[in-house]
Amino acid sequence: MSGAKATRTTAATIGPDLHEDAAGPPRAPAALGRWGRALARRRRLVAALWLALAAGSAALLPGLTGRLTPPSLEVPGSPSAVAAAVIARGFPGQGTEQVLLAFSSPTLAAREPLYQRTVAAVARALDARPDVGALLPLPPVGGQAERHAYVLAGVLGDEPARQRNLPGQLADARRAALQASGGAVGVTILGVSRAFAQLAHTDLADLRETESRTVPLAGLLLVLGLGALGAAAVPLLVGGAAILTALGALALASRFWPVDSTVLTYTVTMAVGLGLDYTLIILLRYRQARHAGRPPVTAAAHATATAGGTVAWCALAILVTSAALLVVGVPWARSMALAGMLAAGVTAPAALTLAPALLPLLDRRLGWGTLPWRRPGRERSPAWTRGAAHLMRHPVRYATAAVVLLLLAAAPVLHLRTGLHYDRDTLSGTDMGGGLAQLERDGLAGLTSLALPHPPGTPPVDTTALAAALRADPRVSLVSAFDNGRDLTLMLVADRFAPDGEQAAAFQRDLRALAARLLPPGQRVHAVGPAARLADLSAAALTGLWRVLPVVLPASFVLLLVTFRSLLIPLKAVAMNLLCVGATFGLLTLAFQDTGRTPDVNVLLPLVIFTLVFGLSLDYEVFLVHRVHEHYRRTGDNTAAVLHGLRHTARPVTLAAAIMAVTFAGLMFTRRADFQQGGFAVAVAIVLDATLIRMVLVPALMRLLGRHNWWLPGAQRRRNAAISGTSRSWASSST
Repeated sequence: MSGAKATRTTAATIGPDLHEDAAGPPRAPAALGRWGRALARRRRLVAALWLALAAGSAALLPGLTGRLTPPSLEVPGSPSAVAAAVIARGFPGQGTEQVLLAFSSPTLAAREPLYQRTVAAVARALDARPDVGALLPLPPVGGQAERHAYVLAGVLGDEPARQRNLPGQLADARRAALQASGGAVGVTILGVSRAFAQLAHTDLADLRETESRTVPLAGLLLVLGLGALGAAAVPLLVGGAAILTALGALALASRFWPVDSTVLTYTVTMAVGLGLDYTLIILLRYRQARHAGRPPVTAAAHATATAGGTVAWCALAILVTSAALLVVGVPWARSMALAGMLAAGVTAPAALTLAPALLPLLDRRLGWGTLPWRRPGRERSPAWTRGAAHLMRHPVRYATAAVVLLLLAAAPVLHLRTGLHYDRDTLSGTDMGGGLAQLERDGLAGLTSLALPHPPGTPPVDTTALAAALRADPRVSLVSAFDNGRDLTLMLVADRFAPDGEQAAAFQRDLRALAARLLPPGQRVHAVGPAARLADLSAAALTGLWRVLPVVLPASFVLLLVTFRSLLIPLKAVAMNLLCVGATFGLLTLAFQDTGRTPDVNVLLPLVIFTLVFGLSLDYEVFLVHRVHEHYRRTGDNTAAVLHGLRHTARPVTLAAAIMAVTFAGLMFTRRADFQQGGFAVAVAIVLDATLIRMVLVPALMRLLGRHNWWLPGAQRRRNAAISGTSRSWASSST
């Protein structure tokens, strides 16, 4: 029997449900099969252990929200970090960060005695705290409202300590102001750390609202895709156990190390999507085995042996691409690496242990609530089974159309702008948002400290010319200089621009150029302030992207090379993933930047999106190519193998991608612009990958490449011999 005829015979025999098959290795690994059989036989014990683990994790959750910290903004070794360290040594009272106490009153002018007594009372209250250093009242500047006053305060400790101390400092300041003025004068604390701390408080409420929308929608997709309520319950149960376990791990970690709200958001989002997807793959293999007449325990062993290998490989891909963020060396990037690694590291074990136990346990209930159109005898041949055959006849047309569409989608990336901003929409209505707006109106938004070291025992640095030039600059609202009497001169320079805007960045460049020209020759200049910190974080994110690329691309290539023993398959996969990432950022630019929804794209997103999308895209590559490879090894017919793989993976890939896309699209309902952009980008990337790339472009290219798909120097002769022998024995058994 020919390969094509054998393919038709097999497809007709297994029935429509078996076309829902997930990718798997061509021969069941014995170890995974024994593992699945053991779990199925001890299904009640395994389910009880997971129930206990989930319950224990839930018991750790109280207090997690109170221990969460805002994302770290520091870049170790950056110019602003060096400047902060120099100032902390030379002026210990200035601390490692400077914040502003912003006072305001609806009725009193800042010069009135009650107002002045209130400012003094707040200063005394904070001065009594061991985590607050020197306090310096700032003189009024031109344009400042008469009912506003500001005090510069140095805060002590490293970044986690400053974040922990911030609520207490704010509470003490407000209590002192209330007692001194009877509520006539209010006070708040302004600074970069405070702004991002305020943003973090909105994350938890947004996360709860997001999951309340996405989980039911993902459940509905499972019911529609699987055709039964009972079958859909298994991924939801496994995914729920994985999410609780991941949250428990974060809660435990938060007792010993800082865990920020961004890690929580991305961990939960990824755990939902991966947990449902991985369990779905095993469930579909189990259904295939049950339809073939295998008993529940044997079907669970078969599903674990076949789909389990794919799940393990996909989790490894996520772990590798997420771990690549560790080379960036920025705390924020390490947090995102933790989110990806934790999500994959929890969901894969859950799918590989709990799913094989639950499936035989719930076997009789898997068909409960079967949808009317999915009952036996009611299903029709899916549209993609007809479209797949047409694609095989016209691969050049399909490949060309897909590439053109992806390039058109990627075109807007040519004018992509990146930036890092305070999320003013989220901050609006909060005291931080109101204080920030007040500070910007008063012309004190951009406060920069210039540290000017000089040899011990020498006079202070001559800043006369620089100070005169700055005072003559209309962009500058305040200039002040003083020396510690030993080895450091400090200049305070305030400009009138918001620190997260382009005008502030331009002023920082001009300030450095002016200092180089007007200060004594050879004078070292270290600058720190909100604008400098944001600029360093942006630069580190862009630099980190170029560090991650040389890690992710070769790692992806090697993983696929080892899996498929082919050079062209991994080369094609890497190229397709890069094309997908380009199209994703093009559409992101179009949807947010070009429509004016945001001024630019968050500069931190390229790192996250690139690594995450690459990991997920490798998953779908394996789903499809494993199926093609499986059939090619049996028949040696490349066209039939590609058609077979496309027919057998279209439904699971589409369903898995829809679930993952819905999960990340839920982030678009949060208030934070960076989460909205990230959710949009990942959802779009998954849709593009699962449709244009994985279902059109990759099959078309594999059809065109023919037997060269599996070319590997030195291995082709052995592979041809193996294919020939396997094809003869399989054709004989089929007939």
